Amino acid sequence: MSETLRRLHSLLRDEDGLIAELLIEEVPADARPAAASPTSSEGAPSPPTPASLAAGGPRLDGRAEEYELLIEAIYEGYLLHYRSPRVIRAPEQDLGLLAGDRLYALGLARLVALGDIEAVAELADVIALSALAHGADNPELAEAVWAAGARAVGWGSSAAHERAKALTRAGSPHALASMRSAGEGAQDA
Repeated sequence: MSETLRRLHSLLRDEDGLIAELLIEEVPADARPAAASPTSSEGAPSPPTPASLAAGGPRLDGRAEEYELLIEAIYEGYLLHYRSPRVIRAPEQDLGLLAGDRLYALGLARLVALGDIEAVAELADVIALSALAHGADNPELAEAVWAAGARAVGWGSSAAHERAKALTRAGSPHALASMRSAGEGAQDA
C-alpha cells in the first residue's frame, strides 16, 4: 500500500463518523485498482495513479504530498462511484455513492484551502467528464480523463487538453484518442 493511501485511511479514521465506520480494517498491499497496479499482467509497468502523476508535476511548488493526498481522496470517491474502492467498503450502493460524494468534497475542500482555483476547476471537470464517460459506457475514456486531468493539475493545462475536454463533453468518437494524447504529456515532461 502506498504511504498516501495510509495517510488517507488515517485522515478518514480520525474524522470519525460514518466514513470512519466504512473503512476497511487495514489497507491491503494490493489496494490499488488493476489499472494502477505496479505491474500489468504481462509484467510491464502500469501507469502511475492519478495522484502520483499529478504530484510529480512542477506546478505543485513543494506541496506534492498534500496534492497527492487530496487527489487520492477524490479518486477514492470516483472508485466508490464506478469501480472498486481501496480504503472504504460500503455495504449498500447508495451508501457507497454518498461516501464517494463525501470524498469528492473532502479533496476539493482541501484544494480550495490551498488556494489553487485552477486545480479545483480541473478536478471538477475530471469528476464531471469521467461521469459522462461512464454514462456512455466508456470506462477507458474515464481513465484517460483522470490521467489527463492529473497532468493538468501537475503541469498546467494546455490547448490540447482543453480540446480533449470539449470533445468529451460533445460525445465525440475522437475524445478517447485526444484525451490519451493530452494525458501523455506528463510522462514525457
